[in-house]
This record gives sequence, C-alpha cells and structure tokens, in this order.
Amino acid sequence: MAFNIRNLSFSRQILPVIAIAALLLAAIFIISGLPDRTLSEPERDPPRAPEELADAPRVAGSGVVEPSSELIQIGSALSGLVTGLYVQPGDRVSQGQLLFTVDDRAARAGLREAEAAIGEARAAIAEAQTARSTALRQLDLYRGVDDPAAVSRSEVIRAEGEASAAGERLSLARARLEAAQARAASARTEIGRLSIRAPIAGEILAVNIRKGEYVSTMGGGGSQPFIEMGQTQPLFVRIDIDEEQAARLKLGAPATVSPRGASDRQVQARFVRAEPLVVPKRSLTNSATERVDVRVLQVLYALPDANSEEERLFRVGQQVDAYIPAVKAR
Repeated sequence: MAFNIRNLSFSRQILPVIAIAALLLAAIFIISGLPDRTLSEPERDPPRAPEELADAPRVAGSGVVEPSSELIQIGSALSGLVTGLYVQPGDRVSQGQLLFTVDDRAARAGLREAEAAIGEARAAIAEAQTARSTALRQLDLYRGVDDPAAVSRSEVIRAEGEASAAGERLSLARARLEAAQARAASARTEIGRLSIRAPIAGEILAVNIRKGEYVSTMGGGGSQPFIEMGQTQPLFVRIDIDEEQAARLKLGAPATVSPRGASDRQVQARFVRAEPLVVPKRSLTNSATERVDVRVLQVLYALPDANSEEERLFRVGQQVDAYIPAVKAR
C-alpha cells in the first residue's frame, strides 16, 4: 500500500507527534536546568573558634598583620635620578644603613666650589694679616720718632690709613671664609639628603624603584612609596572589634589568631594595647552579611616569632581571623 501524504490527518496524526516532541524538549530543558547538588570542598576553611572558647564567652574579629613599628614608607627629600640601589625585598637592615642614592653631582660640584672659596678666603686672610702687621709696625715706628721734623704728619696719616685698610681687608676675608664654609656645609647637607638611609633597624618589605629611574618629591596621591620597611620581629596583628562588642572584650587576655582560609593553624597572640580612638571600619572580610557602616575598636596583639622562614605563618598585609575571651554577662 503506497504512502499518500494527502491521507494524513493533522488533528489525529501530526498534532500528537508535535505534542510528544514538545514534551521531550521540555523534559530535556528542565533536567539540564536543575542545580548541581553534588558536594564539593569549600574554597577556604571558615573560621572556627578554638576548643577552649567553643562554649565560653568570646568576641570574634578580623584583622591585618603589620610590622610592630607600623609600615614605614621611605621617600626622598630631593628629586633626581636613582644612581644606586642597595637593598631588595626581604633584606634586613640596621639603623642608618644606606638604602639608595640620588644623583648628587650638582651638590658635589657646589661643594668643590665652596672648598675652593674657602682656600681663597684663607689666603686672603693670611695676606691681610701680613699687610696689617706691616702697617702697624710702620705706624709704631713713626709714632716712636721723637723729632717731629724727621717724620711728616702726612706720612703718619698714610700709615694709619694703611693699617686701618689692612684691618678691613682682614675682616672682609674672614667674612668670605665664613660664607664659603656655610656654602660647603649646605652642600654636604644636600649630599647627605641625597643618600637615603634606614630610619630604624628592620626588614625591607617592598622596593618600588629601580636604578636609573627618576624619583620626584611631587608625587600624586596614587604614587607608590619608594621603599616600604618595618620591624617584623615581632609582627603585630591589628584586630577590628565592632563597637557594640567592644564593651564585652576582655582586655589583656591572649587572642587565638589564624590566617584567613587556614582556620586549623591557630596561634596564641600576646596582648599589646588597645587604640584609644574608635575609627570607621576599613578592613573588610567580603562577607555577604558584613556591615560596613560601623565603627571599630582596634586592638593590637603580638604574634609569636618564627624560628625559620619555613615556619613563618604570617606575612605583612595578610588578613587573619581572631577570637578573644569576653567578659561574662551578668
């Protein structure tokens, strides 16, 4: 029996086929849109309270690791080309150690010019002293003559003028010597300002300049400091406590601190001090329920020193989670 398309019925044959295909497509779409309910490991471990504080009153906070000296941003008092860079990140430096130098050729040229002027002024002083000594001896000789006819009055006046002029030249030479010495001291001071040294003993944390670059003292608000350093033995952690929880805080008690994302690695931090000023919250945890319109009390704790680089658990600028014992409510 031959198939004839004219014998097909839309309502009894074609429409049911379309309905079945639509149902299949809808089922496929619904199944593919179902959420993935397979279990997976979290991207980072959520903070966990230590066992000794699990059932005890406690206050939780987040903080940032910083040097015990706070972060010191090294700059330059004068602009110029960097002619020498003597440190790199991770170096430990002593107080007064040279960090970098700025081009000091102009200052050294000024120093040489001032030193030449010093030599010239000293020679002029020696010449003026000799001339004054000669003029004074000549004047004493004229004044020691008893016979007025032997020495005329004009010769005595001329000798007195020569002695006075020699004295003025000596005073002028001495003034020029002082001016030259002042210029030399100013040039030495400028040379010293072009040699940037460590203000304290500590660790170099960042170096944002390179040899041959031009450093300017007119940097904008977004410019980076030339060198960042600080005292990292010990490290401090600055913990933010919301102001409504600050009254419950047990000041002086040690805190349990763990790096962000590694709650199983906890250390005991020693209380250092609580800042007297309550400030707006700046350190954020990126939590969906976090409030950013609160003020916080900042509490500083000292982290234990690491015996080696491998044992170093905390780094400057790293975020941490902390739990601090709280005062029991009455």
